[in-house]
Amino acid sequence: MRRPSGGYGNVIIHADYTHSLLGVALIAALSGLVAARVWSRRTGAVLGAVVFSHWLLDVVVHRGDMPILPAGMGGFPRVGFGLWRAPIASALVELALVLAGSYLYFRAATESERAAGGATSRTVHLAAGLMLASGIVTLILNVLGY
Repeated sequence: MRRPSGGYGNVIIHADYTHSLLGVALIAALSGLVAARVWSRRTGAVLGAVVFSHWLLDVVVHRGDMPILPAGMGGFPRVGFGLWRAPIASALVELALVLAGSYLYFRAATESERAAGGATSRTVHLAAGLMLASGIVTLILNVLGY
């Protein structure tokens, strides 16, 4: 089994391309375009926004280790508000996000099934429950340093 890494939020990332503002904007746009082509424009817009929101949420918790441009080009300062410095507050914020995300998924899936003329299926309940459980387990493992 892997040993703890030193505690929750104690890692400075070195993802200079994927965690740069420009990098995530490109990944979000590409994800949105693919989803729009496969499903619908609305789905593409939502998926692109969700991908981009990851960077916005990371800015809140990360220490100043997230570049604006890939690999820190242009000499712009790295950003991050550092909520990880307060592990309890950070864990509570992440727990709130897991709960809110699971609820929003459940609500959207329920509305989609109702719009199609059916009742909420066991699959929706199972998927929402698995999303909630996996989010909580991931948070616990992060807090424990795994």
